[in-house]
Amino acid sequence: MGLLFTHKQQRSLLKLISLFSLVRGYNIIVLIIAQYLTARYILSPQLSWWTLLFDIKFFSIVLASSLTTAAGYIINNFYDAPKDKINRPKKYILEHLVSQQIQLALFLILNMTAFIFASIVSFRAVLFFLLYMFAIWIYSFRVKRLFWLSNLYAALLMILPFWAITLYFKNFDTLVFYHAGYLFFLILARDIIKDLENFKGDWVHRYKTLPIVFDNKSTKWITTLCLLGCLFPNFHIINHPLGLMFFYYVISPLYLILVLVFLWRANDQKTYLWLHNLIKAWILIGVLSISLILQDL
Repeated sequence: MGLLFTHKQQRSLLKLISLFSLVRGYNIIVLIIAQYLTARYILSPQLSWWTLLFDIKFFSIVLASSLTTAAGYIINNFYDAPKDKINRPKKYILEHLVSQQIQLALFLILNMTAFIFASIVSFRAVLFFLLYMFAIWIYSFRVKRLFWLSNLYAALLMILPFWAITLYFKNFDTLVFYHAGYLFFLILARDIIKDLENFKGDWVHRYKTLPIVFDNKSTKWITTLCLLGCLFPNFHIINHPLGLMFFYYVISPLYLILVLVFLWRANDQKTYLWLHNLIKAWILIGVLSISLILQDL
């Protein structure tokens, strides 16, 4: 690398990688794809891609959602820095190549830009994103330390960008809520597994997470209930026309059982990280499979 880049260029490249990690660039990309696919195949299937891609107001909602979420990752990282130093030392070093002063400045810039894009849509969109920004800050500053509520709150925050586009298209079909319910339980289970993974740092800094308030075994039972909770919306979803996405929901119970088997065998941070990534991968597969809804069996 030294032969290809000067020291200054290497430093700049590392800072770009640090920023991408800081705003969870991968998650933001997946969010954008998920919102467009959800709009095209679930919320408004009668629209063509051409119409959707050139809908300025929808584009503004997607951008506002992405910018607000990215800002949320930054402020969450800011408050979590002490425990991340324990739980993820390498990631901590990478993300703190960007100073906390710059992080806070970027947090404000992203939120202000999101506010501008929301104003293109409507005054109600501005209010929605203002509440969303405030909710994220409250989560990072206070709620994250609270017993049990933090997991429910985090899962709801992850769902809110999809509620924004649901309100835009005014599609309140029952199937939409079944999809949202399935995603909610999946995200909730993932968030609790993250608490198992981050036990050491949470304990040192007195976070009231489920593994700390109870124990690992009780937390695994709660996670099991969350994953089993996916089965209720899953059952109702497969009774609707889904095209080839039908197979995603048919395979889902088997995949979640596999996750549960690994969960009950897990007893170290590395295994919990694998479980976290297994659920993350399943969410990504689900997002991509939305494009199969209009494909006939």
